Amino acid sequence: MKYTLLLLFMLSSLYGAELILTGTVISNNQKMIPARYMGYVKKIHFEVGDSVEREDTLFELESAEFDILESQADLALEQAKLMVDVYQTRLNVYKNRKKRLKRDRKLMSASNYRADMEEMSDSMDNVTASIESAQVLVEQVSEKTKQFATIAGYLKIKAPNNGILVDKRIQVGDMVAPGMLTMILVDMDHLEVEAEVAESDLKYVRRHKVVRIKIPSLNYKASGYIKAIVPSANPMAHTFKIRVHFEKTSDMIFPGMYAKVFVDLTNEIVNKI
Repeated sequence: MKYTLLLLFMLSSLYGAELILTGTVISNNQKMIPARYMGYVKKIHFEVGDSVEREDTLFELESAEFDILESQADLALEQAKLMVDVYQTRLNVYKNRKKRLKRDRKLMSASNYRADMEEMSDSMDNVTASIESAQVLVEQVSEKTKQFATIAGYLKIKAPNNGILVDKRIQVGDMVAPGMLTMILVDMDHLEVEAEVAESDLKYVRRHKVVRIKIPSLNYKASGYIKAIVPSANPMAHTFKIRVHFEKTSDMIFPGMYAKVFVDLTNEIVNKI
C-alpha cells in the first residue's frame, strides 16, 4: 500500500517536471550588406531602425572612374552602330547600281558589262565584309556596356529581403571598398529562440520536440519546436546550443530579447520508471 501511494505521488509530481532553459530571441535571416564596388557614398536612403522592403535602394555610390569608362563604352557603341549604318547604306547603293547595270546591259558591250559586273561584285563583297566586321564590333562593345550596366547595379546597393536596419557603418562621403561591411539588416518575420542546454540534459532534447517559450518582459507565451541542435559544445561550460522555432504573433518581439524555453520531461522520466 505504501509503495502504491509513493508511486502515485511520484507520478503526480512528474507531470509538472520541466527542464527550463534560458535563451535569446534571434533572427534566422540576418544579412550583412557589403559594398561590391569601390567608390564614395553619395546618398543614404535609410537610417538605423527603419523598415525596408526587398529591392529598396539602401545607399548609392559614385565613382568618377566608372562614369568615364561608361561614357567611353557608350560612345564606342554609337560609333560601331554608325559604321554599320554607313556600310549598309553603301551596300544599298551598290545594289541599286547593279540593278541599273543589268537593266542597261543591252547598251553595253559584253566585255564592258562583264568588267563592270566583276568590279561591282568585288565592291559589294568588300562592303559586306566590312558590315560583318562592324557588327562583330557592335556585339563586343554591347557586351562591355552590359558589364558596365552590371557595375552600375553595384553602385546602388539594394535590400536582399524585408527587414529592419539594425546597424549602419557608413556616412555620406565615406569611401568604401569591395567586401567592406556597410549595413546589417535583420528579418523580423523569421525569429527563433537560441538557448543553451547542459551536456547532462542533452538527452532530454531532440529535433522537432514541442516546447513552450516565454518572453518575460512582454509576458508573451507561445509553443514551438526544437528546430536544430548545434553539434558543437562549449568546451568551458560543456553546453550545446539549440534553436527553437515559433510563430511570431506580436510586433513587439525583437532580436536580443531574453527568453525561456520549457521542455516537458514527463515522458522521459516515466519511461525510466
